Amino acid sequence: MPTPPLPPKPETAIMVIYTGGTVGMAYNRRGELVPMNFEQIRKKMPELRQLNMQVEVTNLGEPIDSSNVTVADWLRLAALIEENYARYDGFVVLHGTDTMAYSAAALSFLLENLGKAVVFTGAQVPVGRIRTDARRNLVTALEMAAARHPTAGTARVPEVCLFFNDLLIRGNRAKKVESQQYNAFRSENYPPLARAGIELDFNDQQIWRLPSAPLLAHQRLDDRVTILRLFPGLTERVLRAHLEADDLRGCVLETYGSGNAPTAPWFLKCLRDAADRGVHLLNVSQCEEGRVMQGRYETSAYLTELGVVGGADVTVEAAIAKLMFVLGLRQNAPETRHLLTQDLRGEITIM
Repeated sequence: MPTPPLPPKPETAIMVIYTGGTVGMAYNRRGELVPMNFEQIRKKMPELRQLNMQVEVTNLGEPIDSSNVTVADWLRLAALIEENYARYDGFVVLHGTDTMAYSAAALSFLLENLGKAVVFTGAQVPVGRIRTDARRNLVTALEMAAARHPTAGTARVPEVCLFFNDLLIRGNRAKKVESQQYNAFRSENYPPLARAGIELDFNDQQIWRLPSAPLLAHQRLDDRVTILRLFPGLTERVLRAHLEADDLRGCVLETYGSGNAPTAPWFLKCLRDAADRGVHLLNVSQCEEGRVMQGRYETSAYLTELGVVGGADVTVEAAIAKLMFVLGLRQNAPETRHLLTQDLRGEITIM
């Protein structure tokens, strides 16, 4: 009887990091939704065996509901990727959907000079359900993480990105927009990096590429920040309660339209007082599409004079992560403001 052929040697090695979330949950015999180990995932997803890659899994400890994700978890993820960077060709992070865009944005700033794909993914429906999206999202995320450039042979997408449903999105451009549909994430101000149809269709011109340099995994974020969404009826008392918090160092201001805000003297004085105390103010539009054009109208011209930094077309999720990251660099005030205006990881469009 002829000897069966040996299976092909895996072309790539991918590390899967499970943090928690629906993608790693299944129903037990009592009908309860419980976390799985990866051997259970292999059993429930036999299609993983068809991938010509070595897949190894690790976790951050007990599964974390994404609503409980902290800055410390982001730093642990960055350190884990740095520790295993030389051993793997790419990384897939399994994460709950509620804060996935925040985590992807934070990792994009923490992992400087990234030359391999770090793909966040998750699911709206657990593996055990008939109409689950977990299988497709995980399998395709693995393919995206393992993809190589056809001519250079390097990682096809050397970025922190997010795959969901059929889109691969830059991590710091992603926003969760749906809780009941499979197309849960969108990137309003930047085109997708790839689409998953019958084939994987990569948008190579939009992928962030840098000259080769050693990975630098930062291990400091400054969490002394807040987000303030403006609304008609905002009072001086409420504004001051936000901006006068003890030890506050930064605030993301969600303003109207293209970056507009009230011109009432009390409002401007609150911002000036905060800036004088060393609080860095980053102006982000409440609109999902478009960008801040600070100074275009009278209602935003005052903000520049007060030292408020225009955030261009950055998302709120990326803005708060960027603010934490830049403040964590511990630069002087002028350099901090300068860094906030720069496109550090493809998070804003410079015009």
